[in-house]
Amino acid sequence: MTYSKPKRIITPDNYLKYYYDIPYEGTTSAGKPLRKLKNITCPYRGIKIVPSEALKKFEKGLAETTTAGDAMRLLATYYENMLPTEKDMFAIFSDFSLLNPNDNLRNCLEMIKGNALTRLKLEEFEVLDDVDYLSRKLSPQTALKLRAKTTKCRQIIITNSKHDIFKRKIFLASLEEIIPKENEREIFNSIKNKALFLPTSESSKNAFIVKYSKRSQTEIVRRLFIASTGSIEHVVPASLGGLNTIGNFLYTSASGNRYRENMPLVEYIGRFPQIPIYMQRYIDDIIREIHNGNLQGNETYPYKIKRKLAETSEGRIMISLSKYNYSEEEAAEAVKEFEARWDKYKS
Repeated sequence: MTYSKPKRIITPDNYLKYYYDIPYEGTTSAGKPLRKLKNITCPYRGIKIVPSEALKKFEKGLAETTTAGDAMRLLATYYENMLPTEKDMFAIFSDFSLLNPNDNLRNCLEMIKGNALTRLKLEEFEVLDDVDYLSRKLSPQTALKLRAKTTKCRQIIITNSKHDIFKRKIFLASLEEIIPKENEREIFNSIKNKALFLPTSESSKNAFIVKYSKRSQTEIVRRLFIASTGSIEHVVPASLGGLNTIGNFLYTSASGNRYRENMPLVEYIGRFPQIPIYMQRYIDDIIREIHNGNLQGNETYPYKIKRKLAETSEGRIMISLSKYNYSEEEAAEAVKEFEARWDKYKS
């Protein structure tokens, strides 16, 4: 008897994990109150996050989508929520669908893959060049080990062998094999953070085109949608000891979460200098929701996240709570009252 592989069922709980390999709400339920909020600005990218409740409507529309024209009509609903790379792809697909409404988006990507692959290689080389430049600050022994890694990557990128494909995550993992000297740790960490800027489908339309040219139209359309859907992000990554508590959580777009990975917040701000401005908009949205009664029992969240952000950003993010109606003492009292009501309800 043969067994077929069970079909994956996509739900709001596994959606981002399946497509982005990131936790959707941490390993506890502490992030659920944030997930329920609407009209929230992504603190990393500045777009309005698509709430999880939109998933069912989207999936229903996607099930009825067969052509490029159908796909663009479905995605148009979410265009204002899209991030730059997704908007670039939307523009490319829009032009294609106008001329080929009954075709599919995969054929569009196949047509432009060649030029995109060339440009992607140049993007990758630019980052590797930056890594090599920083290696000059290392000892000759450590620098040589690092150059061996980047040289191998260049060789793989230049060749088009199907058996030896450049994988960003493999290169990042290979850097962990190098043990720098004690006085080199700081610069080596800077080098690893620089390597995180190797292009991905979140940051580069060329990477998107190459990656998704082998995927079905359904996967392509889902990918454009889910980049802007909500995800729970650890301010201090769990891998670095960050707690699974709401005071260490941000509600971000999935792409903003995925692209940061374990990058220190200071480095991420260097990549996206507007983050402090976006953080203020995010907190203002959170305050609005608390005032509307949509985050009961978490009235202290703005104070907790303000301190966490100031600490982890080394003072680069100093948000204002001037719009908040609760003092820190009043917020703590509101939490106590909510917990007392909840305990009474459960008993």
